[in-house]
Amino acid sequence: MLKELWIKNLALVEELRLSPGSGLAVLTGETGAGKSIILQAVHLLAGGRASADWVRGGAEQATVEAFFEFDPGHEELVQLLSAAGLELPDKDGPQGHAKDEPAGELIVKRIISAKGKSRFYLNGSMATAATVGSLVEHLVSVASQHDHQQLLQPRYHLECIDAAGNLLEQRQALAVLFDQWQEVKNRLLQLRTQEQDKEQRRDFLAFQCREIEEIAPEAGEDERLAEQKDRLKFADTLIDLGRKSYAALAEKIGTPLAAVRKNLQEMAARDEGIGKLAEDVAGAAFVLEDAQMELVRYLDGLPNDAAALDQVTARIDQLQKLKRKYGPTLEEVLTFARQARAELDTLENMDAALAELEAEVARREAELMAAAAELSAARRRVADDFVARVGAELSSLALAQARFAVQMPAGEPARITRLGWDKPEFVFSANPGEELRPLARVASGGELSRLMLALKCVLARQDKVESVVFDEVDAGISGQAAESVARKIRQLAGHHQVICITHLPQIAAGADEHYLVAKSQRNGRTITEIDRLPEKRRPHELARMLDGAAVSDKTLAYATELINRTTAEKKQLTAKMRGGAK
Repeated sequence: MLKELWIKNLALVEELRLSPGSGLAVLTGETGAGKSIILQAVHLLAGGRASADWVRGGAEQATVEAFFEFDPGHEELVQLLSAAGLELPDKDGPQGHAKDEPAGELIVKRIISAKGKSRFYLNGSMATAATVGSLVEHLVSVASQHDHQQLLQPRYHLECIDAAGNLLEQRQALAVLFDQWQEVKNRLLQLRTQEQDKEQRRDFLAFQCREIEEIAPEAGEDERLAEQKDRLKFADTLIDLGRKSYAALAEKIGTPLAAVRKNLQEMAARDEGIGKLAEDVAGAAFVLEDAQMELVRYLDGLPNDAAALDQVTARIDQLQKLKRKYGPTLEEVLTFARQARAELDTLENMDAALAELEAEVARREAELMAAAAELSAARRRVADDFVARVGAELSSLALAQARFAVQMPAGEPARITRLGWDKPEFVFSANPGEELRPLARVASGGELSRLMLALKCVLARQDKVESVVFDEVDAGISGQAAESVARKIRQLAGHHQVICITHLPQIAAGADEHYLVAKSQRNGRTITEIDRLPEKRRPHELARMLDGAAVSDKTLAYATELINRTTAEKKQLTAKMRGGAK
């Protein structure tokens, strides 16, 4: 239930607080005074689109904040709160909550900056618009005069049927099956498209694989061949320089160094003091000998064959051709070859893959159609009960002679969607002897208003939304119809918190709380204010609603009588409801 609503710097509102209790709270005032600001505030809290134009001129931001209390036994709401990471009220064990268990509390806040950006908060923590919207949807329901147009849309009719029968979870399960079926169908379509040019693709892939496999490249081979090519290209020069270097080492350094080593060894045999030098020279001689041997091995390994250079060059050309066609590096060429071979294998096994996918599509389609048929049957059962309940509500809304029905053509499996194949349509006849026709062709504005109220009453009795906001749903009605609508709203307020923005004195007369919305001037600027009327001021406001500014004593007396009569009816209704509860 909505315990408090705080609005600051929104449109003409400088600051406004509304603290409705249980039962019926009505908001009245002149046209254009700003009564629908309440509806706009709830719309913003539910994640609706905002505009920087809504921020009061001169203010940096607009703020809308609501404090809700909720039943901890509301499972869907509790699951959403848990998913949002919010602390939940303690449960009295797995069997549910105790009757005296304290209510859960939730503060929803939205800030709209003058630049148009928005921020959402849940109990002081930032949250996403989607999270906040889904939570508020379970806390408050809104019906505005514009919602009447929804009745003309068949999609709304399906929503009513599913909501009335608690079929939304079953419909969601059907949507999952539909998505799975579509995904497998798309895979099958792709495979069939590939199958159409399978032979051409297979020949092309086979050629590519064969070309790479015949050359048989190795990772890093091109780099090794480049080094080998350089050696072959300069082989004569390398051999000449190598031989000269060997001769110098052997004749000009090696022979004299060998003599020095021999002399120092003889000296060390006679004088130990020169032993260290003798060892160092001997070591240098051995290193020089190793160098000579390494140089010999290098020269022996140098190819001195023009044909070898041609072979290496030809191999490099082959590898370069592969890299130009299949990848800038040999590693990528090899990766391409593996992928091409895998695709080729798939094409070779395409018949089996097609058969497997076709079988899976058939299986999933059978599951989907069975679920759709089950949902359709449930909808038809719900529709029969729904028609009876709506008819009863219409009778109490001065439409006793009206007929309401749901036409549900036979389903067409070929046109199935995520919602199933049903396309129910509400049909209506306000006068005896007239055939049932679609609402858009027969219903007047006043009849639509009452039909919308009847639907809200039917749905509100079974859902767990505790607060219902009506924004001028009384448009287009008067007289006896107005009395019946007022009575129906009071009945709804017997088990829901109802906030009603109205121009009808018949509705305002039954208020448990009556708020007056008015515009005034402050410091040269227009502001919208809201005041809770004491009982003694209510007759004057109802008289104004009846006669405008020219309030007479007779009008005032009638307004007082209307309040007293409505109060007596409310007491009778309360006693009747208590008796029924017993």
